[in-house]
Amino acid sequence: MVGTAFLGGLIGLALLGFGARILVSGHAPAVIARSFRADREAGWYHLLFGVALVIFVVGARLPGEASGTTATILSIALVAVAVVRFRPRGRVRDEEP
Repeated sequence: MVGTAFLGGLIGLALLGFGARILVSGHAPAVIARSFRADREAGWYHLLFGVALVIFVVGARLPGEASGTTATILSIALVAVAVVRFRPRGRVRDEEP
């Protein structure tokens, strides 16, 4: 369980860092940018998923039942915001006549 939690935490930190880098630089890699309407949306999407994963992993490792439940509910809320508000939709293409 510790190995899986550690790996989940690392993936969460990687997503968090990747999203923060996109938001700070204002540019997403082309492969990612094609899936989102704006680079800013790609940054927030990855950042929120990373934060949610880190909170989930840390909350699962904290003692007490309430901390794990609270972390899970908070993680689900962050993922819901990411999926509803910043989900990948593709860029709007300019149509040529």
